[in-house]
Amino acid sequence: MTIMNGQGALRKGRVSEPGRVYLVTCVAWNRAPVFRHYRAARAASRAIHSPKSWGDAQCLAWVLMPDHWHGLIQVGEEDLSKVINRLKSRVSKAIRAEEGRRSPLWQRAFHDRALRHDEDVRDAARYIVANPIRAGLVQRAGQYPYWNATWL
Repeated sequence: MTIMNGQGALRKGRVSEPGRVYLVTCVAWNRAPVFRHYRAARAASRAIHSPKSWGDAQCLAWVLMPDHWHGLIQVGEEDLSKVINRLKSRVSKAIRAEEGRRSPLWQRAFHDRALRHDEDVRDAARYIVANPIRAGLVQRAGQYPYWNATWL
C-alpha cells in the first residue's frame, strides 16, 4: 500500500471539470512574505491581471497576501493544474524581472476546492477579498491594494 502525503496527497483524485469554479490557494516558497514588498506585489498583480495568464479560464476574484495567493477560478476546457502552473510561472517571471529573484517563488503544489453548484460564487469572492481584514492587515477591503473581483 502506498501512503501519500504532502504534495502527492494534494494531487490525488484531482479532477478539473470544464465550467466549474474552484477556490485555489498557492503558497510562497517556505511561506516567505515575498509579496509584503510593494514592488513584488505590484509585479505579481500585473501578471495576475494579464489575460495571458488565464488561457480559456477566467479569474473571478483574487487576493495577494504577503505569503500566498487566493483565487476563484472558472476553468474552461484546459485543466486547472495547467492554468495554475501558467499563472505561477508568469508571476515568477515578473518577480524575477522586477527584483532579480533567483530562488523558487512558489511551493510546488496548490490547494483547490471545487465549489458546489448550489454555492454562491459571490459569497466565495467576498470570503477571498476579506482575507486581508481577517489577517489584520487592514480594516476594510478597499484599503488593501492587491485584490480584484469581476463584480466591481
